[in-house]
Amino acid sequence: MPLIDTHCHVHFHAYKQDMDEVIKRSLAENVFMITVGTQSDTSRRAVEVAEKYDGVWAAIGLHPSHTSEQTFEDDDEMPTATIKTRSEEFDPAFYRELAKSKKVVAIGECGLDYYHLPENISLEEIKEKQKVALRGQLDLADELGLPLVIHSRAAHADQIAFLREYVEAGKLVRRGVAHCFTGTVEEAQDYLDLGFLISFTGIIAFPPRKSEGEISAVQKMAQQIPLEKVMIETDAPYLAPPPYRGKRNEPRYVIEVARKLAELHDRSLEEVVEITSNNAKKFFGINF
Repeated sequence: MPLIDTHCHVHFHAYKQDMDEVIKRSLAENVFMITVGTQSDTSRRAVEVAEKYDGVWAAIGLHPSHTSEQTFEDDDEMPTATIKTRSEEFDPAFYRELAKSKKVVAIGECGLDYYHLPENISLEEIKEKQKVALRGQLDLADELGLPLVIHSRAAHADQIAFLREYVEAGKLVRRGVAHCFTGTVEEAQDYLDLGFLISFTGIIAFPPRKSEGEISAVQKMAQQIPLEKVMIETDAPYLAPPPYRGKRNEPRYVIEVARKLAELHDRSLEEVVEITSNNAKKFFGINF
């Protein structure tokens, strides 16, 4: 069965010189992908790229960090990752039009991020901008009957409160996925209790810190999440797993995430590929 990288950004600037070659390499290795927008421009581009290739689909949305202008370094992302964002408001009409493409399979990535915060805006204002954008995307996902791709960092309580409000109101029938999950088992259970899935990146293959012993906290958490509730991703170009750590990530490297999950769950690689790919097919409503 093909692998599917359920969250990458293969249309980002990091692939400006060789995007088509990267996509073709992954498809040639039987790896399909969902390429994910983070603002209006990248969401439009995600759809354009997805429409060009069989085996590529798109998610469209406004990342919380793009609701305020800021620049920050993130050593956990790429060795030279300088992230620049602009202040953008969520425009439902724009994204509703994009979603007319049959290649759009989800709304997101959207959510709350209290980890990277601009210094020239009050925390209250930052949070309010993010919450307004999130609510707009939850409403659109509910309206269009699409699942959500949730980005949440240092904001778990507020994030879950939003999702619970909608679920308990009978909305978000397609639910969503907590992308690049690195939280606790208890936080994961909050998502699972709402009917959401959990998605892991190459972070689960990173070697543990000395203080963690033989297995990292993220790996311990991943062991306790049922594979039937899990999808896998790269978040490429970020977070390349070993043995590619420190390099630009690619969708085809998602095999390393599957390999680590197989080790952590004491299952065969073939089993993990089949289970996670079937989860992705059902979640996104795609056929391959």
